[in-house]
Amino acid sequence: MTSFRKSVVTASLLAVLGFATPSVAATFDGGWNVQITSSNAACPNNASVAIGISNGQVASNTAAVTASGHVAEAGAIRVTLASGMKRAVGSGVLNGTSGSGTWRAALCSGTWTAQRI
Repeated sequence: MTSFRKSVVTASLLAVLGFATPSVAATFDGGWNVQITSSNAACPNNASVAIGISNGQVASNTAAVTASGHVAEAGAIRVTLASGMKRAVGSGVLNGTSGSGTWRAALCSGTWTAQRI
């Protein structure tokens, strides 16, 4: 298989799997403020977390919360937030200036909204 053909096949597989190419992922680059709400009254509610996105890769902007994940081409986002032993996984969609989705943890779940900073 030629080098060009391998590159095309690899790029196609990454697109199918939901990984953003750097030029498309850069659309979402920058700081984002995420508001987290819980659907369970026993769980913490109305938390705010700052995250950053660089070339489609999610990273935390604070020392208290570690964020990791990625943004796909159409703005689909998957992220994991961790603080000590606590961990939550979220997914949703970003557009140019905002986004929303759902999250879940061991005993809690809810929704999130995001605004570009």
